[in-house]
Amino acid sequence: MTGFEYGVDGPKLIVVGLDGSDSSWRAAAYAAGSARRQRSKLVLVYVQTLGAGAFAQASGVLYDSGTQAADDLLGEIKAHVLRFGEQEHVTWEFRTFRGDPATGLAAVADELRADAIVVGTSERAGHRIFGSVAVRLVKLGRWPVTVVP
Repeated sequence: MTGFEYGVDGPKLIVVGLDGSDSSWRAAAYAAGSARRQRSKLVLVYVQTLGAGAFAQASGVLYDSGTQAADDLLGEIKAHVLRFGEQEHVTWEFRTFRGDPATGLAAVADELRADAIVVGTSERAGHRIFGSVAVRLVKLGRWPVTVVP
């Protein structure tokens, strides 16, 4: 046997990528259900992507819009938590990261020693050239990655 085993059955910490797309909300719902059933902690991660123009402009406006998007996502998450109430018994936190989504999710998963990552399917055309976030995470080979359609 190779690698380190925590000695527990099932994941204790699940990281889910959330960008506001329908597929990311489905991924969050799937991960929340898994976290509830497994009594795992759920960490929702929003990664503010920086396009090529962002590097050239280095504009604070782009950062502010990313911060606003993160605030909006957190508001929606809190609304869902309140709607389902405390009966769900899911411990969760929300984190933001700036940069590449796969790199950001991997960094959070490494930092927290995540047991699994859940992402939605890619809705961007560029993933065919650069690779989808899910494929890039799978290729890192450090966590089970679940892709929710």
